[in-house]
This record gives sequence, C-alpha cells and structure tokens, in this order.
Amino acid sequence: MDLSSLKPAKGTKKARKRIGRGEGSGRGGTSTRGHKGAKSRSGYKRNYSYEGGQMPLVRRLPKFGFKNPNRVEYKGINLDTIQELIDEKNISEITPLILQENGMARSKDRIKILGRGELKTKVDVSAHAFSNNAIKAIEANGGKTNKI
Repeated sequence: MDLSSLKPAKGTKKARKRIGRGEGSGRGGTSTRGHKGAKSRSGYKRNYSYEGGQMPLVRRLPKFGFKNPNRVEYKGINLDTIQELIDEKNISEITPLILQENGMARSKDRIKILGRGELKTKVDVSAHAFSNNAIKAIEANGGKTNKI
C-alpha cells in the first residue's frame, strides 16, 4: 500500500457537478448563472438590504427615540442576593470588589443595590447607588450604606 492507492470509503463522496468546463459538459456557457447582470459576475456579493430597486424596508421604517450617549448603566443587585452571599461566605461587609470576586459583577460595572428580598443580618454595603427601599432595609438591621 502507498499514498497513490488511497481512496475515500465507498459511499462517502458524492460526484460533484463541475460547472464551467465547456459546452459538452452540459454546464458550460453561462455556467448556471444566467445572462448578464451583477449576479452573473465573479465577486458578486448581495447587499443585505437590497430589494431590487424598491425602497428597502430599512429605509421605509421611521426612526424614532433618543439614545442618550451619557447614560449611566448600573448592575442591579438585590438584597436577597446579598443575603445569600452573606449566608454562604459569612461576610460582614459588601463592596464592589467582593461582588466581583463572587461573579456577581464585572470590574467596570457600576453597582446599584435594589430592595427586592429581605435582609436578616447587619451588613455594611458600599456601592455606586442605592434604591430607597434598599437603604431602609439595610439601616433597619443596623447596617450602613456608603455611596462610592
């Protein structure tokens, strides 16, 4: 056995229809591309929004709304999530660094503490923002809130 005698296993290869190999092949001439026009040329690439000259849907639909480029996005973390973290890790202080270490936030996230759930233990929380309910719940247990 040598490299020149190697063949694919029977039934694994389909006979490919070879186009553009002369008139006698039955697929010569225009090579199944029709006559003239952009689609018959090599290098043709369809524009996703092109609709044959008709005004494209992308341009027919109205634009509306406003995106504020200065909007500040916060990663919301609820009190019940903080309570779970306290129960698991036995932590008395919550900071953005601790939340990052436990996979609840990324390093560039601005963190807002939200008021869903119940806080049962005293805890000092440092974050970028707090909801009113969260501040009440944290201070009701004797904890402190610290805006960064």
